[in-house]
Amino acid sequence: MTAINRADVENLLRTFIDPNTDTDLVAQKSVKQISIDGADVHLALELGYPAKRYAEQLKEAVRAHLQTLPGIGSIMIDVSVNIISHAVQQGLKPIPQVKNIIAVASGKGGVGKSTTAVNLALALAAEGANVGILDADIYGPSIPTMLGVSGFPASEDGKTMQPKLSFGLQTNSIGFLVDQNQPMIWRGPMVTSALQQLLKETQWSDLDYLVIDLPPGTGDIQLTMSQQIPVSGAVIVTTPQDIALLDAQRGLGMFEKVNVPVLGIVENMSIHICSQCGHEEPIFGSGGGVAMAEKNKVPLLGSLPLDISIRQFADSGRPIVVSDPDGRPATIYREIARKAAGRLAIRAKDFSSRFPTIVVQNT
Repeated sequence: MTAINRADVENLLRTFIDPNTDTDLVAQKSVKQISIDGADVHLALELGYPAKRYAEQLKEAVRAHLQTLPGIGSIMIDVSVNIISHAVQQGLKPIPQVKNIIAVASGKGGVGKSTTAVNLALALAAEGANVGILDADIYGPSIPTMLGVSGFPASEDGKTMQPKLSFGLQTNSIGFLVDQNQPMIWRGPMVTSALQQLLKETQWSDLDYLVIDLPPGTGDIQLTMSQQIPVSGAVIVTTPQDIALLDAQRGLGMFEKVNVPVLGIVENMSIHICSQCGHEEPIFGSGGGVAMAEKNKVPLLGSLPLDISIRQFADSGRPIVVSDPDGRPATIYREIARKAAGRLAIRAKDFSSRFPTIVVQNT
């Protein structure tokens, strides 16, 4: 049997595109080891994003790809995951115990942003990551209802808050601190201050990702928060409707202004599927998310149907990713989560922790 050359294996891996990053395995630095014994190959891959349900599928795809190499023998593939911190806006430092913050935003309300944020967080957790979610929608907090939790957060020191736990997610929200029926009649500075407190005075614990559900819109509040929160990447939620796409474009532009990379676009309510007969109809239009993604040169992370079960499960406090994990919507949410985390994984790393903190004291 002909001996296999390491360079041939590596060159073949350069032609395997990871669908979650749109980058080949060598370029994204996932190939950690290539061991060759005669014609047998042992490959060690390391992904920078959670892939608990995807690892076996990746192994089989890579194995099939390598089997095209003439004379190759047995193929052994190990896949591990290493999630690291990535760069944030210049002048800001990551939050302690939080490797990456992913902001979920929309240009307008009513497009399913909060539902997407909750299911995205749960999907990341289902793929093996440690995840938290912060409800930054001060005027309309909905995360407590969607996660089925309530009551004031506990505090061990009287100064900071312990996040509440729901389905493995660490979470905090202004909804835990005020009466459910109390209107939040606050001006912009008060909202910004409240968000900073929720973010920095919560005792987050060893999070790979903190998903932040931002308020809808692109006004002063949203811009200020985008400038003050150390965000690794953003996800834009829209519907195919023309007016929603216009507002989503403004949201995308806001993140570009503050140098926050947009990881991709989620098109919600892309098609209505009749629960009685199964007829499919794009009642909000079609192709808008694809066109917006192409125009801005960002990926379309996924398209979600207008499915009554998504709403029903969210309203009941058991989002669809945990209530129906093997259903089609949950599968799409997991694909979106892997692609968002995958796009983040190939971005610049955060090196701020390597630099010492210099303190000047007068003696």
